[in-house]
Amino acid sequence: MKPINVTSEIGKLKKVLLHRPGEELENLMPDYLERLLFDDIPYLKIAQEEHDVFAKVLRDKDVEVLYVEELLKETVQNTDVKKQIVEDFIHEGGIWHEERFKGIREYLLNLEDEYLIKKMISGIRKTEIKKFTQKGLIDYLDNDYPFVLDPMPNLYFTRDPFATIGNGISLHKMRTDTRNRETLFTKYIFKYHPDFAEQDIPFWYDRTDRFSLEGGDILILNKNTIGVGISERTDPTAIEIFAENILGADNDFNRILAFDIPKNRSFMHLDTVFTMVDHNKFTIHPNIEKTITLFSLTLKDNKIHIDEEHDRLDAILSKYLEIDNVELIRCGGDSPVDSAREQWNDGSNTLAIAPGEVIVYSRNYVTNQLLKEKGIKTHIIPSSELSRGRGGPRCMSMPLVREDL
Repeated sequence: MKPINVTSEIGKLKKVLLHRPGEELENLMPDYLERLLFDDIPYLKIAQEEHDVFAKVLRDKDVEVLYVEELLKETVQNTDVKKQIVEDFIHEGGIWHEERFKGIREYLLNLEDEYLIKKMISGIRKTEIKKFTQKGLIDYLDNDYPFVLDPMPNLYFTRDPFATIGNGISLHKMRTDTRNRETLFTKYIFKYHPDFAEQDIPFWYDRTDRFSLEGGDILILNKNTIGVGISERTDPTAIEIFAENILGADNDFNRILAFDIPKNRSFMHLDTVFTMVDHNKFTIHPNIEKTITLFSLTLKDNKIHIDEEHDRLDAILSKYLEIDNVELIRCGGDSPVDSAREQWNDGSNTLAIAPGEVIVYSRNYVTNQLLKEKGIKTHIIPSSELSRGRGGPRCMSMPLVREDL
């Protein structure tokens, strides 16, 4: 099987990419949470224990688990690649002063490969740089800020920097600078890691494109149809560019369904309000069920053709996915209190590991019970700390290989 093969949301999961939370979470500070896109500070020890349970559930189901940090370590075995990624990483961290740039480069390149990767992810405190002094005007203006390079606490949500689609990937331009650095890691892994470098993997989008597109907004509904959220993090123009690239390529995809969802943090990505759990079953946040607007994008004469859909969501899904009796399982059920609480804790954000079999957070017990009543097998993982990052099991995983349905 090819190194990338994802033609559905629910095909049996065979290989997945994770990032085990690390010291980057220890570098979160209350004054700078908004800058780093967090609402709270997870307790690292418990977050790691919860994440290890997540990985064990996957391995117990015969899923091969890869880690971003391990792939990066293997990628930088090539000395030239290591030098280049370090330089690119420093530049993307906003370091332009030549003397400061050289100092940070020297510091990082003197680290063993394992610690180099950990340090790039965890961030660099000013106290770690010997004889740190102000080198430029920004240092004087930002004198109280403790970091030379920011931590990357969102990296354990591996779903967003890129998306695997068919036998290719969409490498993303993230909405915020703090997360855009994560896509640099993806670029180097797929360009230089020995498992991927010679595979001629197509790219359906590139991080150098102008408009933001994030992986949590991309759902592979079947081998022909891709759902993409028009969200707080994904720009509609990016969806058109992506559609032109993938619909015009040699594959089976022929339609994009664009879901216009509310533009706020609790509905951050499409997969925070809508995921596929079986051939004809989906989780959904009740607040969007009646208000969501869908657009169908197809390619005709090398131009994107857009149709606005005017029907119930279940009817639209039934039509384009060619399935009967579509069921929408409401997060939190019919209670506005339960649905709001469990939506905040990613009750709709399930990871399907096979048709009708999903991984979910323990704290969303109302939604979990509803899934069971609908015949969905649930693997429940602890979630007191992981959930503080505002992402669920789907957010924390990037499938690399699924069996075709």
